[in-house]
Amino acid sequence: MEDRTVRLEVNGGIARITLDRPDKLNAFSRTMHAHLREAMDRVERDDAIRAVVLAGAGRAFCAGQDLADLSFEPGNMTDLGELIHENFNPLIRRLRALPKPIVARVAGIAAGAGASLALACDIVVAGRSASFLQAFVNIGLVPDSGSTWLLPQRVGHARALGLAMLGERLTAERAEQWGLIWKCVDDAALDAEVEGLAARLAAMPTRALAAIKHSIGAAQTNSLDAQLDLERDLQHELGASHDYGEGVNAFLEKRKPAFTGR
Repeated sequence: MEDRTVRLEVNGGIARITLDRPDKLNAFSRTMHAHLREAMDRVERDDAIRAVVLAGAGRAFCAGQDLADLSFEPGNMTDLGELIHENFNPLIRRLRALPKPIVARVAGIAAGAGASLALACDIVVAGRSASFLQAFVNIGLVPDSGSTWLLPQRVGHARALGLAMLGERLTAERAEQWGLIWKCVDDAALDAEVEGLAARLAAMPTRALAAIKHSIGAAQTNSLDAQLDLERDLQHELGASHDYGEGVNAFLEKRKPAFTGR
């Protein structure tokens, strides 16, 4: 029986996806990509899932690409562009487009494509001992899996260049200060923080969260006029939703709303 490199647990409307190659610091292999695609298939088709937690097993979140999974044989070297096109780019696009909130639980190192993976999630919570590393330059490569887009959007041009060109570790505490991630918490509090956040998101109006995710992402490239039109169209759709009616009624009745994601 094939060893599973990704674990999926679903409970209480929350899907917990765990990269499970702890002996390799959860570095990506083609097999792990395939197993992660299967987990995402389940998350996408199951309407009962209203929030996702993405984590790594053991002492790392994800160390990026497993170099042992590549070929360095002269004349038969792995085409990195093809690898990215077939595996990493579809994954990042899928995470960004998923109409459900994704929380990254980062413990230990998030390096290379592992850092990109974390940053592609909607909300990143990291333990104080965690760190982020744009390791690509250390082996003569350019950041990929969306990092050259995500970094300058979040930390600005100067800091993005410094992180990418120097390949230095960024602590979780500094990542929070720079606005790269949502929150840095003590290691002992990480699980409680992530679980509480996931439960909160799972109980919120899912369609509204999806629209917020879409609109904030679109704002990076939209003009103001285009963004105003997008906001109008999204509000038109959400204004006809069950959760909007529930939210308004709960407000008028001075009670807590019971959102269903519809």
